[in-house]
Amino acid sequence: MWEGRGRLPPPPRLQLGDSGLSSLPSSRVSFMNNQKQQKPTLSGQRFKTRKRDEKERFDPTQFQDCIIQGLTETGTDLEAVAKFLDASGAKLDYRRYAETLFDILVAGGMLAPGGTLADDMMRTDVCVFAAQEDLETMQAFAQVFNKLIRRYKYLEKGFEDEVKKLLLFLKGFSESERNKLAMLTGILLANGTLNASILNSLYNENLVKEGVSAAFAVKLFKSWINEKDINAVASSLRRVNMDNRLMELFPANKQSVEHFMKYFTEAGLKELSEYVRNQQTIGARKELQKELQEQMSRGDPFKDIILYVKEEMKKNNISEQTVIGIIWSSVMSTVEWNKKEELVAEQAIKHLKQYSPLLAAFTTQGQSELTLLLKIQEYCYDNIHFMKAFQKIVVLFYKAEVLSEEPILKWYKDAHLAKGKSVFLEQMKKFVEWLKNAEEESGSDSEEGD
Repeated sequence: MWEGRGRLPPPPRLQLGDSGLSSLPSSRVSFMNNQKQQKPTLSGQRFKTRKRDEKERFDPTQFQDCIIQGLTETGTDLEAVAKFLDASGAKLDYRRYAETLFDILVAGGMLAPGGTLADDMMRTDVCVFAAQEDLETMQAFAQVFNKLIRRYKYLEKGFEDEVKKLLLFLKGFSESERNKLAMLTGILLANGTLNASILNSLYNENLVKEGVSAAFAVKLFKSWINEKDINAVASSLRRVNMDNRLMELFPANKQSVEHFMKYFTEAGLKELSEYVRNQQTIGARKELQKELQEQMSRGDPFKDIILYVKEEMKKNNISEQTVIGIIWSSVMSTVEWNKKEELVAEQAIKHLKQYSPLLAAFTTQGQSELTLLLKIQEYCYDNIHFMKAFQKIVVLFYKAEVLSEEPILKWYKDAHLAKGKSVFLEQMKKFVEWLKNAEEESGSDSEEGD
């Protein structure tokens, strides 16, 4: 049926620039061009990436082999070790493999969780744990870490993280290894390579419970204080708010000043014991002042306040001289003082007369009276409106038997402060003369009686 009927010839191929294309409508040309540019893609098609864009696989084993081989070749000469590590940083990726690097330098190889060395890994004896257990050797190793971190500053954070981890692994190390790590850590804390915040790891419940934390702290603080002194140690602890946490090195049932002092004094760290006792006393003084002010604002009877203060003195070993200063500060902070100089003296006398019995209860010693006199002088100098009130306050306390002749005369002669000295001595001149005359008359009366 179809025989003899020819097929239609195919349309001519049109190229850009062919005259035939120009005869087509512009919209048709645009459509054809778009069709040519759009190519179908298969779902899930994978594109080949350049090799340099591929993420390098994390492989610490090869890095470890390079470091251990280099350390083996340098031997135990720690200066040569430091030079090797310095040069290797240009070829090896310290930033990526910082943990592996520090594991090797401390323990001789990569550490598994818990602090054990993997059996199938290379090891080296050129490390802290294989070194001699003495301060001089640990000082030499500290220099290796110092030089490395000074050269590659970016390792600083990684090293702190490493030490925090090592402290958590302490139970996995031998006693000798713990001692070496403690000495090294103390030296690095002293020279500023480490921050005292790393000590937070020692407060791990299991380490504290088994006595590992306290034993480690003994060696650490000995080497730290040996490098610096207790004041430098205290300053570092204060900066990271750890100065009041040292008793947490012991379980809750042993967290007392007495236990801490006994343990560390027997270990040869009496200065650390004294420091902790002073810190506890400071804390107790702050609490005492806070409670005193609350009791005064409530208007509690003086006999109850006196009983409470005496119990706190006994419990926290606070001296009467310290307490009289706290009471003075508390008494003076419970009132809104008049800003006019001519009125504030009258207001002060009225207020202090009311509190004289409380102050008298804690001036049973001459030194306590002298302490109070110095506190009054300091307060009057620091608060300008009280400058002319000093003598009136002292006379009030003399009449109320808070102060006696001898401490007042001692203060006047040579025990006063430099603050406002000329003003206050001039104010007291007539009263002191009166006291001396009264003393002489009393002496002559007693002689006549004899």
